[in-house]
Amino acid sequence: MVGGLEPPPEEEEQRREVEAGQGIIFILEGAQLEAAQVGKSYQLLNCDDHATYLKKHKKDPALYRPDIAHQALLMILDSPLNKAGKLKALYVHTSRNVLIQINPKVRLPRTFKRFCGLMVQLLQKLSIRATNGPDKLMRVIKGPVTKHLPAGARRVGFSHSADKLVTMAQWAAALGDSDLKTPIAFVVGGFAHGVIDQSYVDEFLSVSAFPLSAAYAIARITNAMEARWGIV
Repeated sequence: MVGGLEPPPEEEEQRREVEAGQGIIFILEGAQLEAAQVGKSYQLLNCDDHATYLKKHKKDPALYRPDIAHQALLMILDSPLNKAGKLKALYVHTSRNVLIQINPKVRLPRTFKRFCGLMVQLLQKLSIRATNGPDKLMRVIKGPVTKHLPAGARRVGFSHSADKLVTMAQWAAALGDSDLKTPIAFVVGGFAHGVIDQSYVDEFLSVSAFPLSAAYAIARITNAMEARWGIV
């Protein structure tokens, strides 16, 4: 409650859902989701379709990889972990400092072209509602992401260059019940090149001796947590 104003009922309900029970939170950090007017229409910039436009505006095409976010989000949402109700919240923080909250129940487009169209719509309208109800399936929210995390939530980042190399399955199996009382926030990079903001991460893990795509790193995380909770 700030300045005598209570948060909207929808936000308050979502906050309670995130804080209730065991589960995890995913934060896809640095995702390259940027819309711009190309010709007569707004489009989600990507290195394959907009190389000429990007070079003209002195932008590096290699950095514009929204397909990474698409693959990563599908991996999270398709996981048995999510279907079992253990995904408490999902956030995307873009390279343009836009924070997006995604409802774990959303069904994202399977094709990249349709995903791009949905992201352009979201960035323009700031929210996407369900077709058969009032629920917001995706929405742009005020940052930083830390204000949306439960108090005391453990924040774990993933980086190939992290000093701590672990087997994710063993790390998850070693979690005690007390470690899982509050949802754990997992922070994964959603970019082709870059580093995760270290200011809000408590610890960094490396889950392979080799560089992994965001989607594959997420698969290791979800598989390990599914095994920890006995989700088949």
